[in-house]
Formats: sequence, C-alpha cells, structure tokens
Amino acid sequence: MKTNQFTSFFCLALISAFLSINASLNALEGDSSKVGQRTEISELGVSSNPGSVNIETGTGVLGETLGFSKESGVRLGGLWIGDMNYLITGGFKPKNWSGNNLFQLALSLDSEKLNLWKGGLFEIEFLQFNGRATNADAGAVQGYNSLTVTPPLDRSELYQLWFRQEFFEKKLIIRIGKMVTILDFNNVIKPLPLTDAGLAIPATTSLAYTPIFVNTTLLGATPGYYNSAYGIFASYVPDDRLYVSYAAYDGNLARGKQTGLRGPQFNQYCFQITEVGCAWGLKDMPGNLSLGVWHQSGKLKIPHVTERGTGGLYLFGTQRLWRRNPGVDNSGIIGLIQFGINNSKTLPMQRYYGAGLTFLGLVPERFDDSFGFGVATSKLNRHLFPRRNEWMYQGYYQAFLFEGAYFQSALSYIPKPGAGKHLSHVWAATARIIALF
Repeated sequence: MKTNQFTSFFCLALISAFLSINASLNALEGDSSKVGQRTEISELGVSSNPGSVNIETGTGVLGETLGFSKESGVRLGGLWIGDMNYLITGGFKPKNWSGNNLFQLALSLDSEKLNLWKGGLFEIEFLQFNGRATNADAGAVQGYNSLTVTPPLDRSELYQLWFRQEFFEKKLIIRIGKMVTILDFNNVIKPLPLTDAGLAIPATTSLAYTPIFVNTTLLGATPGYYNSAYGIFASYVPDDRLYVSYAAYDGNLARGKQTGLRGPQFNQYCFQITEVGCAWGLKDMPGNLSLGVWHQSGKLKIPHVTERGTGGLYLFGTQRLWRRNPGVDNSGIIGLIQFGINNSKTLPMQRYYGAGLTFLGLVPERFDDSFGFGVATSKLNRHLFPRRNEWMYQGYYQAFLFEGAYFQSALSYIPKPGAGKHLSHVWAATARIIALF
C-alpha cells in the first residue's frame, strides 16, 4: 500500500473509532433506564452518497452555527464523505487500495422566508472531488463504488445553480438552471416527492454501488453526480399520491463532454426525460411505483458504431414489507426493485435488473443503525465489453455515530467483471464516513 493511502485509511479508521466511542459515551451519560427504548419517530439511515439524491445538502447546521436560523430564509449546509477501498481479490489490480474524498457546500435562499415573494427558492452549490479509479481497478463496469465516476478524478466545479418556483399551492413546480437529474428522476432512494407525511419513509437503502443511484441503462447519457447539467424541470403533483415530471437538459455528456465542468451548451444534443409515479399507504406499509421514459438526441459514436439518437424506459418501486413498531419508530424492512432497457448501440449497458432489502433499527442496542443487501445485473454492450453481462452483489452496515455522522462498511462481490474476459471474480471491501453539516 502506498504511504499516502495508508495514512488516509489510518486516519479514517481513527476518526470512526473516536466518533463511535464518543457516541457510546454520550449514550451512557443519559438515563440508563431508557437504554434499548425508542420514544420518537426516527428517520433511520441515510444514502451512502446524500449529495447526489437529496435536494437539500447536509443538515444546515453550518448556517445555524453562523447565526442563520431555520426561519431566516438562508440555509448553509454541506457534507464530507471519505472512503477507502481494498480490492481483496480479482480485477486488474488485486490487493490494491484506493481512496476517495467528496466535499459539497450549498447555499439556499428562500424567497418567502426572506419576505420577498411566495414559493421561490434559489440554490448554489460547490463540489470538490478527489479520488482514484476504484471501479476500473476492479474491472467493474457497473461500479461497486458510486463516489468515483468518470475522469477527471480530481475536480472542482459549480455543481448546482438553479431557481425553483412553486405555483398553484405547490401543485406545479418549475426549476431552471444547473441541476442533478437524480434529484427528480429515477430516485429509488428518496422516491416520494409528495407531501403526505404518512407516506414518508427514510432512505430506502444505503447501498453504495452505482446502479442504486443511476439505472445503468442511462449511464453515459443522463446528467447526474457529478456531471450535472443546465436545463429546465417541471413537476405536477395533483394530489398527495400522484406526480408527473418532465425535464430537458444539455445532452452533451452523451458525446463525452464533462457537463459538470462546463457552461451551458445548447445544440443538437439534448437529454429529455419524463416520469410518472404513484404512492400508497397500506396499514402503515407505504410504497411507490414509478415509470420513466427518456430520449437522447444527436449523433452518438463509439469505435465502429454510429447512431442518431437513442432512448429507453425504466421502472422502480419500493415497499415497506414489515414495520416492527408502527407509530413509534421506523424500524422494519423495506424492499426495492429496479428495471431499465434502452435501444442504444453506443451506451455501455442495454438492460438492467436490480433488487434490494433494507433492515432498519433491528440491531439490539443500535436502534439508529441499518444494514442491507442488493443485487444488480446488466446486459453489456458487446461492441465495448468482452462479456455479455455482469452481476454484482453487495451487503452493507451503516452505523449511526451522532447527529449528522455515520460510518458505513460494505462488501462487494462480482463473479465475472465485465471489463475483461479473463478477469477472475472480485471481492472488494469499502469503509466510509459520511458527515453532514
């Protein structure tokens, strides 16, 4: 292991140990008669990469510390995520270490709380990422680590810059500017953009692999983490259980341009997407089902293959399967499914299936922890990869340290990595700290 990698991993382990001990001591200082009890509804678990799926970055504690109250109309929040990965076996670089660091800082201004006008929200966000080719080392086409995506792997960028306006008692929402697609589309982690508190559920999963954030059939086309893009978004929510959303974005990512690092480009390359969804609550057992269709315009090329535009559809759903203490806390089990298909000859993957289970608050004396399992399989583009498909399995445990801080470990298994015909099976371990402020 290189010296700087060892130092990063050692610091990560030291910080996590300190935070865990500190959290445990704080718990012991409380009333011992309350140990093992939950007295309020708790949102258990967060995404393994909250900055890519949550419209509000961090907790806003940073702004409050600087004197901006929750009612001031000014919100300053951010996050830091650091991880180390060890390729136990297989891939192109077995027994190799790699580390990734993500920092995001966002400023939001609420026009209504600032006594300007009703229903307006402005946000600007900065992103800094420094990472390594974690997935490429493993030959993992789908990506077992969602933090690292495409080069350059060291980048500073204007991640988001948009204005959002609500109309007709929040039934119609319009947003324009630089945005992250997964905030509004194909978001299986936060799948209910509705207002009914009874339907609200915490993050459906904390799986760390890429397909949980981006359906693989859209990889290479849809703007998202960390390649956001300029565009316009509209969503209509006629009631608390239905919604329909549409957006059009700068589609130059499909021709290899890093939209996250560029200004707006409006030419023949346009990415359009529409999603409809519904939610239900069955005896405290909420769920949802959403269907989306998309189209990428322009001339798309890979070696020896050219096509004019492409498109596809996707489906995802979540369902609360069991609730241990209805009305008391969110402990229980959640299931999720994903599907995607496209007609592309140039995108990396052409069909995708995924499923997962999340277990919330079920570990004795660790009621704010969660763990889960997931499986993802994609049909690969035979013009780009030597194998026909790639399967990936992952299990994780996310430990709550204290308000806004989590430690997560994950173990990933890929029987036949898609990037090489003769690559042996991959086992990879990930240790991650998530700090929201």
